[in-house]
Amino acid sequence: ALLLLLPDMTLRVASAEPAPFTQEKGFVYTADQQANSISMIDLGTGLVKSVRLPITPHNVQVSHDGRLLLVVGMPAGVDMAEEKSDMVMSSRKAMPLGHLLILDATTMSNLANIEVGNEPAHVIIDQVGKIAYVTNAGDNSISVVNVAQHKIVGRIETGKTPHGLRMNPSGREIYVANNGSDTVSVIDVKAAREVARVKVGKAPAQVGFTPDGKRVYVSSTIDNTVVVVDTARRKQIVAVPVGRKPIQVFATPNGRYVYAANEGTKENPDNTASAIDTATNKVFATIVTGKGAHGVAVANDGSRAFISNTIDSTVSVIDTSTQQVTRSIKVGKGSGGISFRGKVSPESNK
Repeated sequence: ALLLLLPDMTLRVASAEPAPFTQEKGFVYTADQQANSISMIDLGTGLVKSVRLPITPHNVQVSHDGRLLLVVGMPAGVDMAEEKSDMVMSSRKAMPLGHLLILDATTMSNLANIEVGNEPAHVIIDQVGKIAYVTNAGDNSISVVNVAQHKIVGRIETGKTPHGLRMNPSGREIYVANNGSDTVSVIDVKAAREVARVKVGKAPAQVGFTPDGKRVYVSSTIDNTVVVVDTARRKQIVAVPVGRKPIQVFATPNGRYVYAANEGTKENPDNTASAIDTATNKVFATIVTGKGAHGVAVANDGSRAFISNTIDSTVSVIDTSTQQVTRSIKVGKGSGGISFRGKVSPESNK
């Protein structure tokens, strides 16, 4: 790929991939954790644009109207292992706070930089684009952020080390994977508090709802399974064996499939995505991606799934009708979090 460093410090990557497929439209964003950048893939042209950030981004999320891009991470240059070691030595030392960046999804220009909690992991935004929710793994909480006002308006306690979270399609509940307590927190959105905890597999990383909201799929990174939870009973139904150390999970819009990205370890990375049939809760296809498969996003029409590969620093594009990888696109180093944007809504945020 050809790298061009422009005067504004924007890194543009002209992809050396084959000519893009004419039916591929939309944009894919990745959080490039080892490059302190985010990348935007234009699927129609094949162009990849990367922009450096003042944080080490862990997760990205596009708003539902396609106008905003939310990014969370710790300040760039902060060594978390060193910070925690220093805290042990000095009880007076405060852990630095993480940040939520709000960007224009089209230009990737920065609109706001908001301090949240410690070690922010994931971010989501409600359907109308008013409120964002950030998991803070370092202080077992969720920061509730007013997007228009650019400020924190609440805090919700969770289980230990909250990581991935998603909102039920009904908009009434949020499920949070508590990596440190082997549970999922159920958050009542209106009450802004935790109302239940569901026991799942070991070290859950992310959750993914089916479109009807009746089931949530939870990746269990140590058990190498995806746990299926009945949301009405708030109870585990089954654990589906997948690849090694599954991280993110995402359902297709028709609810037929759930994709799980299997990362493996740094020393022995996995390079697969497991396609789960939601009718049987069994893996029906294992798709070879890049090394360190981590993030999953699905196109709005369900035609493609996108897997970010942290070690290869690529995005694998999967045709969901054939379960085959059709393209591999180079992005920034350490690509993990991922999000898809289709057509931008003509309406502004309300």
